Amino acid sequence: MTARNTPRKTTQTMKPATAAKKLEVYLPATPAEFQDGVVSRDELDALQADPPEWLRDLRRDGPHPRPVVAAKLGVSISGLARAGVTDALTTAEIEEIKAADPDWLQHERATQADVRRLAAEQKQAGQDKAEPRRTGRR
Repeated sequence: MTARNTPRKTTQTMKPATAAKKLEVYLPATPAEFQDGVVSRDELDALQADPPEWLRDLRRDGPHPRPVVAAKLGVSISGLARAGVTDALTTAEIEEIKAADPDWLQHERATQADVRRLAAEQKQAGQDKAEPRRTGRR
């Protein structure tokens, strides 16, 4: 068997930024040992299966990265940028924005709803086009 064909067991690792993205947490808010190391696939799986206290706290209270903030507000990341929201926000700050229901939030939610509606229509149109047409003749 050549070296090329020899199965080898490798441990895949990722940078902390990649792991934080997969965990949906804001990297600067994670513990220093998480930020300074590398994370193996097994470690990531363990963090997801049984999150430590710091991870549970971050997921509950934040600060949250922009994709999570956007999802919690029901807008796109671009919509956040248009509104000038560029920083990570805590859950409390997100709730304050929701409670205030500013004009920009209403506008961006409407835009997001339109985008989703159009995407659903396009998907349906593509499915309709892909289905074979049946005629009454044989």
